[in-house]
Amino acid sequence: MSHLLELRQRLLHAVVAVLAVFMVLLPFANPLYAWLAVPLKQTLPPGSQLVAIEVASTFFVPMKLAFFAALFIAAPYILYQIWAFVAPALYEREKNLARPLLLTASLLFYLGCAFTYFALLPVMFAYLNSTAPEGVAMMTDIGKYLDFVLVLLLAGGVSFEVPIAVLVAVLLGWVKVEQLVEWRGYVIVAIFIIAAIITPPDGLSQIMLALPMWGLYEIGIVAARLLLKAKARNAPASPAE
Repeated sequence: MSHLLELRQRLLHAVVAVLAVFMVLLPFANPLYAWLAVPLKQTLPPGSQLVAIEVASTFFVPMKLAFFAALFIAAPYILYQIWAFVAPALYEREKNLARPLLLTASLLFYLGCAFTYFALLPVMFAYLNSTAPEGVAMMTDIGKYLDFVLVLLLAGGVSFEVPIAVLVAVLLGWVKVEQLVEWRGYVIVAIFIIAAIITPPDGLSQIMLALPMWGLYEIGIVAARLLLKAKARNAPASPAE
């Protein structure tokens, strides 16, 4: 019962944090949406603009964006609440390993979202606008645009978690570093396939997403080697503890 009460308290703190950030962002929902639409508007022909098809879209879509932005901003605090609930059940070594992994995973996710917004989206929208048939004006609905960008931001953030996935797989004994090196060719093909699924059918945006994922995979292999070497050096000290 005490664990359930603590879990309820942690969840309540996380919900309150999200709602507090949401209330702060709500007055700025429209400017926030205008900022989110910059990558598309920069590639539209002069005089073009986004449209609101639904009657209440101009009210609910910016509010929806403010809520997801609140989740995005409050995510570190939510992770902290999860960590505070789980940490007492972990050994000290597990804590020392989990802390940097959680911090690095959060930073990589934000980095992936920033890469998607500042680098990937402008290229994608420029390509999509160039494929419009003659006489067809691109007039994107604000709700559809928000859903499209949120999915891409999430995909970009998750894509940058490759080194964390590599480290966790090695530490749990699912794979060995030698196997990761041996499978490099297959992994690169899989990365380009995933990038092709996420991005539009143009080679440039696919390469722009695939190359960082490949580089992060190599970083994960190097980090796993260093971590295993450090673990091996500390192994003799284990019985004394």
